[in-house]
Amino acid sequence: MFDIGWSEMMLIGIVALIVIGPNDLPGLFQKLGQFVGKARGMAREFTNAMNDAARESGVGDVKNTLNAAANPSKFGVDKLREASSSVTAATVGPATAALSEERAAEKAKFEKVAADLAKQRTVAAKRAAEATEAKPKAEAAPKSKPKAKAAAKEKPAAKPKAAAKTAAKPKAKPAPKPKSSKPKGDA
Repeated sequence: MFDIGWSEMMLIGIVALIVIGPNDLPGLFQKLGQFVGKARGMAREFTNAMNDAARESGVGDVKNTLNAAANPSKFGVDKLREASSSVTAATVGPATAALSEERAAEKAKFEKVAADLAKQRTVAAKRAAEATEAKPKAEAAPKSKPKAKAAAKEKPAAKPKAAAKTAAKPKAKPAPKPKSSKPKGDA
C-alpha cells in the first residue's frame, strides 16, 4: 500500500522535529506507538474472531475437501482404488472362485501356445542361419572384371535431355505497361 523507505522516514522525522519541536517530540512518538499497538491488537482480534467463526461453521472441512479435489493424485487414483476395493469386497463369493479357476486354465493354455510359437521362431531362425552359411562360395564371390566391362559397353550413354529442352524454348518478354492518361503534374 504505502512504500515508505528509510530516506522518507528520515525526512518526515526532520520536518516533525522542526515543526513540533524537540520538547514535545518524545511524547508524540509515545502516543504514536500506543496508537499503532492498539491498531495491531484490533487487527489480531478481528483475524482470530474470523478464524473461530470459520472453524465453527465448517469452512475448514469444505477447504480440506476442495484441496483434496484439486490434488489429482489424491482425488483420482486413491478414490478409484477405494471404490474398486469396496466393489471387490462385496462380490467375493463362490462365483469368483469358479471364475478364477477358469482364468487359471486360460492362462495355462495361453502360456503353452506362446511357448510353442517361441520354439517355432527359434527353429526357423536356426534354419535361416544354416541356409545362408550353406550357400556356395562361388555365388557369394563378386563378379569378374571382364563381365563388368562388357556390360558397360552394351549400355549407351544417357543423353542430356533437360539441357536440350531448355535451349529450344524461347524466353518470353514481359508485356509493356500501358501509359496513364492522367497528367503527372496534378497530384
